[in-house]
Amino acid sequence: MKKQLLSMFLSIIAIPVFAQEYLSRYIDTGLANNQVLKEKNISLEQSMLLLRNAKSFFMPALSFTADYLSAQGGRSIELPVGDLLNKVYSTLNQLTSSQKFAQIKNLTEQFLPNNFYDARFHISYPLLNTDLYYNKEISKQSVVMKEYEADIYRQELVKEIKQAYFNYCSSLDAVSIYRSALLLVDQNLKVNLSLLKNGKGLPANLLRAQGEQQNISSKIIEAENTRINARNYMNFLINRPLADSIIFEEHKLPDSLAVLLANVPNTRERSELKQISTGIEISGNVVKLNQSYFIPKLSTYLDLGSQASNFEYNSRSRYYLFGAQLNIPIFSGGRNRNNIKLAQLDQSSLYLQKDLLITQLQLAAASARNNLLSALAVSQAAEKQLVAAKAYFNLIDKGFKEGSNSLIEFIDARDQLTNTSLKLNIDRYNILIQLAEYERQTATSKVK
Repeated sequence: MKKQLLSMFLSIIAIPVFAQEYLSRYIDTGLANNQVLKEKNISLEQSMLLLRNAKSFFMPALSFTADYLSAQGGRSIELPVGDLLNKVYSTLNQLTSSQKFAQIKNLTEQFLPNNFYDARFHISYPLLNTDLYYNKEISKQSVVMKEYEADIYRQELVKEIKQAYFNYCSSLDAVSIYRSALLLVDQNLKVNLSLLKNGKGLPANLLRAQGEQQNISSKIIEAENTRINARNYMNFLINRPLADSIIFEEHKLPDSLAVLLANVPNTRERSELKQISTGIEISGNVVKLNQSYFIPKLSTYLDLGSQASNFEYNSRSRYYLFGAQLNIPIFSGGRNRNNIKLAQLDQSSLYLQKDLLITQLQLAAASARNNLLSALAVSQAAEKQLVAAKAYFNLIDKGFKEGSNSLIEFIDARDQLTNTSLKLNIDRYNILIQLAEYERQTATSKVK
């Protein structure tokens, strides 16, 4: 019976089979449900729409405008047509002995139009405008910046989900280890009861065994609380109800780990570097945009419409109006030169930030590699400690049954076995946690 319990206890920390089916599902769920990532995707969509707007400025613009005016009074002009023509008409009437030429009155025309409409289609097209070109390039690169920003968060989220899942699995194993230890304590308690009934045991040993039983029970409660907290955090990351269950699956190190550690950490594929490089490209276009201020801007326009009074529409009311506009900057108080200098300073600042970022990423990758190597070494040492603890427990357990070892020695051996098992469990999952960090720092984790 004792060997069966010990075998059950040791099987908990045995090397598991490699599988990541459920972890992959949780990662997919986290990427699909994370609120911050959804917000970043919305920001990316906005940038893409801004790019479409920038491209649309290279297309002709068409609009329709209709004006209607009705007025009375205001400024006017006197037209003395009666004074000019009435004498001539009188002479003609005398010569022709008729009244064919009637007298007319002087006219008064107001400047403000009355019952007048003007409806037209307005077409405009930029022939030469460097601002439009550089703004389109800046918008295009801004979309790339947003893509890298979302990718950076995705990679960080994947790392956090992996580490949270491994912490949960470790806490679940810890609960199982304590429960197996409780089985050993319960069995020892039965042995002490049997010895006491047969007159070979001591009441103090029975009390000590009962105390150990309560001690392990309290540690089970603590381990269970740690498991619940780890489960809640995992569900928080993937945006599920905190009380949802997490499916446990066993893991081991991938076969490619040796190759991964044999190579020098590579940070050139980090999205952070690509993002700041894109920022430098944007700043370069901003410099070019400001430097092109002296290039003239040329645009054309065409109006096709009709205008007349009293809503008349005929061949005389229809018209077209074509024009071209040329804009050449001459003087602006030095603002253009200042803008060029500001843009150049921004670009220089980004170059300095990139150099610093390269050093920081290399340092982070090297630290992650060292932490992973250290976790591997610690786990190997813990495995040897477990072998020794197992052998020591077997000897003490046998001696306790034969009466050559005390209960204190048995409890000490059992504590050593439990603590060594817990340490090995933590160390093995710590390797996976450090591996997730190393994959993040070297951008080797596959993110969808």
